[in-house]
Amino acid sequence: MTSPVLRLATPNDTDRCYDIEAAAYEGDEGATREKIATRIVQYPEGFLVMTLNDGIIGFINGGCAHEVVMSDEAFKELIGHDPAAPNVVIMSVVIDPAHQGNGYASKLMQAFVEHMKTLGKQTIHLMCKERHVLLYERMGYRYVKPSDSDHGGMAWHEMVMVL
Repeated sequence: MTSPVLRLATPNDTDRCYDIEAAAYEGDEGATREKIATRIVQYPEGFLVMTLNDGIIGFINGGCAHEVVMSDEAFKELIGHDPAAPNVVIMSVVIDPAHQGNGYASKLMQAFVEHMKTLGKQTIHLMCKERHVLLYERMGYRYVKPSDSDHGGMAWHEMVMVL
């Protein structure tokens, strides 16, 4: 079986990444095409895509901040993002539903963590639904608190990993 390959996103990946985001997230919790395009252009170092047989099957992206405020909706458009900041905030971790259940999300997350270490980052922050808290704890994240964010009308939980 072919192994997935990871690489940095390019603007040409925008439409495929948006299609995956729209298919995998519930309601309006997924990012818009414009937000995905902005994230790729403004911080390609923080946007990894996973390909299988040259087709994108998933991606992870984030931005960097000096002070992390997980409920800051404007940050999802990279307002306040500073590529030199030490703290990474993950915005999306997503695998095409047709490829879920194969361990790809864990591989994507592990590669992202290693990539952020090579960039000298100090922490990685994320928000997840309650059903994913234990998964992220197994990956090395520490539970912080229930989030003030009601993004997409959902309840979220904040997690952090010290690198």
